[in-house]
Parts: sequence; C-alpha cells; structure tokens
Amino acid sequence: MRSGHAAAAIVPVVCAGVGVQYGRAWTIRLASFRLTQSDVGTATLAIVAPQAAARATLVALLSGRVAPAYGHLAVLGHDMRTTRGRAAARRQVGIARRGARILPAVRIRRHVEHAARLAGQPDQDRHLLVAAIIDRLGLSPWADVELRSAPELIARKAWLAAACVHQPKLLLIDGLLDQLGPRDRTVLASAVALLRGDTAILVLGGDADVLSLASDRVLTLTDGIVIDGGDQASIPLLTDNSFALS
Repeated sequence: MRSGHAAAAIVPVVCAGVGVQYGRAWTIRLASFRLTQSDVGTATLAIVAPQAAARATLVALLSGRVAPAYGHLAVLGHDMRTTRGRAAARRQVGIARRGARILPAVRIRRHVEHAARLAGQPDQDRHLLVAAIIDRLGLSPWADVELRSAPELIARKAWLAAACVHQPKLLLIDGLLDQLGPRDRTVLASAVALLRGDTAILVLGGDADVLSLASDRVLTLTDGIVIDGGDQASIPLLTDNSFALS
C-alpha cells in the first residue's frame, strides 16, 4: 500500500547526536543522520563505509546490540536509549553479514531453520517460513548441501535467507556484496531486491558502485560527513582520530 501515513509509521532510522563508546575509546561521537523511505518496501538504502569497524558499529546500533551513550536514536519507532526499545527493535531487525558464523557441517536448510528458531518462530510456522524463503531466493536445489561446501554466491544467499526468515521490518546487509565477481554481484543484488515488500533494507559496504546495484539511494561516510549521493546534502558525523571513517 502506498501511503505516506503508513511509511511515516515505520521510518527506519532517526539518529541525532549519538555517541558510542567501547571500553575507553569513542567509536562514534555526535553522529546525526536520518534514513527514510517514501514508501516502505519500495526502496533500498545504502551506506558506504570503507572501514569494517564503522559498519559494525552502525549495525550494532541499529539492531539494538549497543545502546547510544548519549543522543537520540529511534529504529522502527522504538527509542534505542531504553532497554525495552532495544529489545523490541531486535525482534524486528535481521542482519545478513559476510563471514557469519557457520555451525559445523550444517546444511543450508538447517542453517535457515536454526535462524528461525533463534528468532523465536513457533514450530508450526517455522517449516513454512523456511520453505518460503529458500524458494524465494532460489536455494531449493542447494537446501541439502553443506553451507561451508557451497559456492560463495550460494553461501551468501543462505546468510541472506537466515537473516530474513523471520520477516523483519528492517534488514541490515553488511558486506555481503563485497569481493564478488560482477555476475555474482548482479545476481545477489537481484536477490536483495526480491526481499522488498514490507521490509526496509539498508545495505552497507565499502564500494559505492557495488552498493548502487542493490540500492536506490546511497549515503557515504567520508571525512566525518554523511553525504547524500542524491542531492549532495550533508549531515555532520564527528569522530575522533582513533576511528576515522574515510
């Protein structure tokens, strides 16, 4: 449904003046950015961040794994400064990350089933959800192949399937398109497009040209500034010297 009201109810991210601290080091200081969609499920957003540490911090923030030390962060309408807000967001966010941990000798179907179980899907729904996402991403011929033995493209599709088997409202894809051949990148980008619908998708990686294959709008983290590739508007994102984003 194309509705401004419906889209406004599920604005993926509003981040204002956020700081994140690991131990004694500040990884993000005074971060401010807004990621929106005119219609939920009809667009994919991307953030280019060459350093994996920058992407990992953003994913941890947006998925509720890390609380901002200060500032305001709302994900899917939840206040991420509160324990309740982060817990609510975690149930609605999926993470597909390159190099995700693989259980020993696990087959692709079992890998996706395990993700559905961890997401709290009831037994009566799990089989249908797993079958649906495996079919949707073209993994049916590979469902009984060991994940660690599968071709790289198939393995990345399996990570994608595991991340969205519970039908998240926000899907974070970190580095999944990096270091693939041109054909495989195109195929995987097309798979990402298949996951639209009621899901807001944010793709992160180190190459703007690669991310543009899967995204309608690309933001870039560079020199401490978030640059909007569409209209060149910029929003300050300040960091200390120990965590340069360029």
